[in-house]
Amino acid sequence: MSKTALLFAGQGAQVVGMGKDLAEKFPSAQGWFDRANAALGYDLAGICFNGPEADLTKTENAQPGIYLVSWVCFQLLKEQAPNLKFVATAGLSLGEFTALTAVGALSFEDGLRLVRQRGKFMQEACDVTEGGMAAIIGLDEVLTREVCTEAGVVLANLNCPGQLVISGEADKIEKACELAKTKGARKAIPLPVAGAYHSPLMAGAQPKLQSELAKIKISPAIVSVISNVTAQPHDSPKEISARLVEQVTSSVLWEKSMRYLLAQDFTRFIELGPGTALSGFMKRIDKSAQMLNVADLASLESTAKAISI
Repeated sequence: MSKTALLFAGQGAQVVGMGKDLAEKFPSAQGWFDRANAALGYDLAGICFNGPEADLTKTENAQPGIYLVSWVCFQLLKEQAPNLKFVATAGLSLGEFTALTAVGALSFEDGLRLVRQRGKFMQEACDVTEGGMAAIIGLDEVLTREVCTEAGVVLANLNCPGQLVISGEADKIEKACELAKTKGARKAIPLPVAGAYHSPLMAGAQPKLQSELAKIKISPAIVSVISNVTAQPHDSPKEISARLVEQVTSSVLWEKSMRYLLAQDFTRFIELGPGTALSGFMKRIDKSAQMLNVADLASLESTAKAISI
């Protein structure tokens, strides 16, 4: 029997206008946007729908914005495809919070406020460090790790074969890009980000996030959630809290997480939230996996139809 996993979008997927057509079409979706505004005390929905882009890309808005739109996509899919059954979830970095909320480990409002705070803490860490990130295309993990060691940076995201992301001090990232090219990378592209996410330069955000996590109720996950840090399920409240704090400075083991699910006989994956980055990664990991997504009205309708067949 086909097993389905839900995958939730991470930072970088944000786009002005995300969620707008869903809110206009479905009163229930508009209700979630209103709840989010009330919980945060500012018009996050308006920033998602209308921008400006400079505001949406601020970490403290992008993270709750993507969480919110991904959550709305999930709720609408359940409405439109009531026979939806899933037995695992995962999310890319920030998306792990949405994945945990989807299985009852966090309440919607707690998750939303947490990712808003997480975004602020990460921005504060960026402000006191000169960090950067770069995508390394077409170089394997072994050679990319050599680059990291020689340049003094770290592997931040292991997304899929041939698509890795490095993170560290800005001048060292520049050196690492040159090194990667000499070792055969097809491309080494600095990314337009505020700092060195998923590296030791983010350590300043960890105690603050830990303090926020201590204030909320975390429940046992009713469905397995795959941790970015371990590429294994983390289900107990204590373990969930620890992994979320570690995740701030740890590598995102996305490919390994997907291979874990594939080895557990998962054959269908549904990406929820703006963009289709996770679908693109899966094509590079296993072309035979069925990938569906919900990001807007058109993709909601096609995915609901595919599930109902």
